[in-house]
Amino acid sequence: MEDTYTIMRVFAGSWGMMFLLLSFLGVILFTLRPGSREVHRDTANIPFRYDDRPAGDDESARQQSRQFKEARQ
Repeated sequence: MEDTYTIMRVFAGSWGMMFLLLSFLGVILFTLRPGSREVHRDTANIPFRYDDRPAGDDESARQQSRQFKEARQ
């Protein structure tokens, strides 16, 4: 049992650390790759995409609910 622990500890200390480092660098390079700025900007603006006007009175809320019902059908 103790021998298995020692082997796993040595593996985690050397190859495991190397795997985590390379994975981290891969994620960073993937995020900062050329041409990804537009994708990140579009993803960041998802919550604001359909926010054209402030909430109005009850009539506008009813119209919006009708639009959502029509879109679901």
